Amino acid sequence: MPGPASALPGPESGRVAVEGASLATTVQLPDGDGPFPAVVLRTPYGMRGHRDEACGWAARGFAVVVQDVRGRHASDGDWQPYRHEEADSAATFRWVRGRSWSDGRVVAAGASYAAHCALAAVGDPRSRPDAVIAAVPALGLAETARTARGTGGVERLSARAGWWAAHGDRPDSDAAALDDVLARDPRLLEHLPLVRLPERLGRPLPSWPGLWAASHRPTPTPRGPIPLLAVGGTRDPFADDTLRLWLDWTGPARLLVGPWGHGLTSEPAPEARPGHRTRLGDLYVRWARAALDGALGRERRGAVALGGSDHWYPAPAGIGERTAWPFGTRTGLRLLQGDTFVADPEQAVRSDDLSVARRDVPDRALLVGPPLPRPLDLCGGAEAELCAVADTPTADWAVRVVALDPDGRALPLATGIVRRTDPAGEETHFRVPLGLVARRLPAGTRLRVEVAGHHFPAHARNPHTCEDPVHATRLTASRRTLRPAGSSLLLPVVHGCRPIDPVQETCS
Repeated sequence: MPGPASALPGPESGRVAVEGASLATTVQLPDGDGPFPAVVLRTPYGMRGHRDEACGWAARGFAVVVQDVRGRHASDGDWQPYRHEEADSAATFRWVRGRSWSDGRVVAAGASYAAHCALAAVGDPRSRPDAVIAAVPALGLAETARTARGTGGVERLSARAGWWAAHGDRPDSDAAALDDVLARDPRLLEHLPLVRLPERLGRPLPSWPGLWAASHRPTPTPRGPIPLLAVGGTRDPFADDTLRLWLDWTGPARLLVGPWGHGLTSEPAPEARPGHRTRLGDLYVRWARAALDGALGRERRGAVALGGSDHWYPAPAGIGERTAWPFGTRTGLRLLQGDTFVADPEQAVRSDDLSVARRDVPDRALLVGPPLPRPLDLCGGAEAELCAVADTPTADWAVRVVALDPDGRALPLATGIVRRTDPAGEETHFRVPLGLVARRLPAGTRLRVEVAGHHFPAHARNPHTCEDPVHATRLTASRRTLRPAGSSLLLPVVHGCRPIDPVQETCS
């Protein structure tokens, strides 16, 4: 959100005292006498990266406070991810309200870890912000480390290894740290035990083991009617967290989800279209003014971009009707291979490869549907319903849905993984959440569904020994059986939905 920086006074630098540390802080004021509403951005990634953003807010009449979190970059103290942000955010909001240029109103804003900082103090009635913009929120230590509690808490391996290698236990960052080590050792994430990864990275990471021992916390919810704007992408690994935050929020809540990755509009997906181009900075300013002026309705509203079209649809406020594609039928999904397969962690199905190699012993169940007779719009939560058997008492079940376009190209559509603990050899019925799907599939598209025992390296391999995968030192294969007659894919098909204006939907 760049603005006319030359028309603004230069930023002021200072420090905010908190218990046990002082936090490096810059303040960019608008032109004029004030007082002004303030936007606070607390970040572990360095204040300098927010210079243009701060100028954009200030050019539109907001005082902007950008701060390095404790122990990072120019701030002193002990860097322990997620530990101090509640107290440090609250202290910073109090500091802002005590400045002569402040009119007392504070918008807490941020993306990824910085979104956690923005949300950290919403439960404190003495120092909470007046409004929150949380983009691609990384809600907490355990929430970033594992999938949701209802899915068994499967470890998110490659993303966490990359983040900790780049940012963990150091005051600065090295974005290429994991890639540099992978170039020397492409099998880096296969070495056991995973808890000893820092030794192979070549530098101490004392906080790495604690990441996997962390407990899930409730979704942040405010005490009082604090407005929320939650922004995410359908290709973002935290898309479900963004949706859950919006659904659980007790104040006025707005949601914007586009066909983007973790970098939002700077990281568009292949299914993004010109109609999805969004000036997020301008939208944030318009929303913030409406939120601070009390002009937002109290209902929960939002917009989701339909990838493969130029349309935006209303955000689904719950699980609506879904259409079933039964397994093992010609009109649903025909089984090509793997009603019995072997989930071998030594040859795990990879998350970064959509190809399916032929094997004498299948490593997954593979199903394909007939060509779609007409375009299909999907918007909402998808699931797989499985009837299956594992010969090990602990088993992960990964489901990947791929859209094969009329030219035969494979495009990822949805993925989910759950960890089950069931008696070995006993048939069980369960569901695998596949997250938010928002896509228009053209006529002629075929759906391909894979059911496997691993999704590596995105998720750690289940060793099938009942050991914690982070500490396991031994792997064994697991024989699986899928019962097609009791299994199906559930997709959120929408009919006759009117497109909406995303700005109007989120800012009113």
